Amino acid sequence: MIKHYYPILLLAVLAGYSQNPNQKAGSKLNYEITTDELLEHIKYLSEDSREGRYPGTKGSQEAVNYIVQNFKACGLTPAGTDGFLQPFEFITGINIGGQNILDIDGGNYTIGEDFIPLEFSSNGILDEKIVFAGYGFSIDDSVKWSDYDGIDAEGKWVMILRGAPGGDHPHSDFAEHLPLRKKAMLARDQKAAGILFVNQGGDEDELIPLKHSPNSTAVDILVLQVSRKVADYLLDQKIDVLQGYLDDNHSPQSFLVDKKISAEVILEKEFVDVPNVIGLIPGADHELKNEYIVLGAHFDHLGFGGEGTGSLTPDSNAVHNGADDNASGTAGILELAEKLSANRNELKRSILLMAFNAEEEGLLGSKYFVNNPTIDFSKVTAMINMDMIGRMSEGKITVGGIGTSPGFESILNEVNQGYDLHLKMSKEGYGPSDHASFYVNDVPVLFFFTGTHTDYHKPTDDWEHINAAGEKQILDLIYDVTLGFSNAAEKPVFTEAGPKEATQSRRSFNVTLGVIPSYGSDAVGLEIDGAKKEGPAGKAGMQKGDIITSIGGKDIKNIYDYMYRLAELKPGEMVEVVVMRGEKEITLKINL
Repeated sequence: MIKHYYPILLLAVLAGYSQNPNQKAGSKLNYEITTDELLEHIKYLSEDSREGRYPGTKGSQEAVNYIVQNFKACGLTPAGTDGFLQPFEFITGINIGGQNILDIDGGNYTIGEDFIPLEFSSNGILDEKIVFAGYGFSIDDSVKWSDYDGIDAEGKWVMILRGAPGGDHPHSDFAEHLPLRKKAMLARDQKAAGILFVNQGGDEDELIPLKHSPNSTAVDILVLQVSRKVADYLLDQKIDVLQGYLDDNHSPQSFLVDKKISAEVILEKEFVDVPNVIGLIPGADHELKNEYIVLGAHFDHLGFGGEGTGSLTPDSNAVHNGADDNASGTAGILELAEKLSANRNELKRSILLMAFNAEEEGLLGSKYFVNNPTIDFSKVTAMINMDMIGRMSEGKITVGGIGTSPGFESILNEVNQGYDLHLKMSKEGYGPSDHASFYVNDVPVLFFFTGTHTDYHKPTDDWEHINAAGEKQILDLIYDVTLGFSNAAEKPVFTEAGPKEATQSRRSFNVTLGVIPSYGSDAVGLEIDGAKKEGPAGKAGMQKGDIITSIGGKDIKNIYDYMYRLAELKPGEMVEVVVMRGEKEITLKINL
């Protein structure tokens, strides 16, 4: 039998709704979680007019206003830095700023036609000679190829062909060496001051559109793409001929070019303030009210989709409504806020209800909160995250993080006796949603999720597919779990359960440092959110907030550099890693 908590509801009825501070204007609150209200919330949040709730857009702001209004109606206490809001900076784009100039022998060249800066270019001016460096490879493994042998690139422009012999495809022997960022990093290792990328020969010679992508940090040198016509002029010969020699002979053909280029790059990033929405229900116990249970769900989605957004139909330009991902979780927060607030006298610990922004862009909202908490973060006793809880089938629900505190599994099994749901439990605390931001900071977490489906990250994720009755069952269970956490004599004890980093990245490399990158950080280098205590970096003394600036004597300017450097390392190596800790530079010796 499903548990209900009638006493306070009866008191509310006897006292009369007109006397209740939680009453919605012109309507009565229903203090039980209902399928009708869940669908009402999901329909609003996932309407076409919300335009996919991409951070910083009109639709996103409408979702924010809706969540705030519901928090107010439920009588929640504002817990942001600006009422219910906790704003943070979000990069929405990158633009040509000021004058971007390419000057060769006094010639006038047109941006967007003859040349274009790439999004990861640094800003600056460079007037220097050029070296042609083939495909820009520096490989010494199964394929041996170094375009930098016998040339001096220091302080110069380096002209590099995109792709590799045989074309740019994932089955190439050169596949892992194709990314332009990696080629740029290798040129920087050779102390080049600028790069000129050129398309391989073919019918088309399109320049890469300037478009912002997540974590698009500069590589610390100027980076341009020039047309093949410009490249032909600089080389005094057809670049197609040079490419043909490289492709036929599989041998570098690098040389100094008898011309200079003067260029200026000015790129400007667009920022907008986007908010998390945070409300508080104070606990009733004089002492325990200073401890917090966080209930969270992200409300953002993919906007109109397109390349680089995470859409699984990247060629389409259509509203991605995200009814399950994650209007369902946001609706859950709103319904739980209503019921918990109505029953606040039964709560000993305080409840922090959070609607996170920019989760799809790298957990940016939850990461910002844990690094800039609006309450005493050391008093957060547990975090429950709801992401995609609207498609329950056959009574099945996945619950992650049960290994992050010793009692979680038994608590869930006990509470579930009243619901008879099929709980598929996972011990690991890390996962691709906002609970990961709390887990890496040693907070016990639970993650509720009903699974992926064919509409995931597609325009077809609409409210008609929602199983509202199933979601209500999940939320009733979460309510009981939350009430139990709030009233328990002892708070949950944190235990590490699985890696504190994405398992995908662990499979991609031969080694791991065991660190959690701080996505969204604007530091030069790789700032980390933490280091696994028993991992190589943790054993060597690396700490949360350290900024990795060098691995094995090679510079690290951003997360891309870090990944490329990591791929070069082998198990058993001892490598020196330089970090900045505040104003102090520290060298750590790490055994891989």
